[in-house]
Amino acid sequence: MGKKRKQQQQRVDDRFTASLPKQEAVTLADQLGGDVLAKLKAAKQDLSAKEQAAEEERQAQLAFERKQREKNKSFEELLNEYGDKGSKF
Repeated sequence: MGKKRKQQQQRVDDRFTASLPKQEAVTLADQLGGDVLAKLKAAKQDLSAKEQAAEEERQAQLAFERKQREKNKSFEELLNEYGDKGSKF
């Protein structure tokens, strides 16, 4: 059943592409007005900027949490982690 449907769909697609020559094919950018396309590009840039800012904030938060965990370690945890390899003052 699935093979038969794929063949029928392919025939429909072939008829559609055969009716439109390559030169007359209309793209989405052609269908949209220039102002709409500019708004979409601006929205894309805004979204990418927001995502980048959120990623930077997340990295800063992780670094802060790492420092807090290091600061709040007990003497036993520090001794187990660094042992005798610490520098002598």
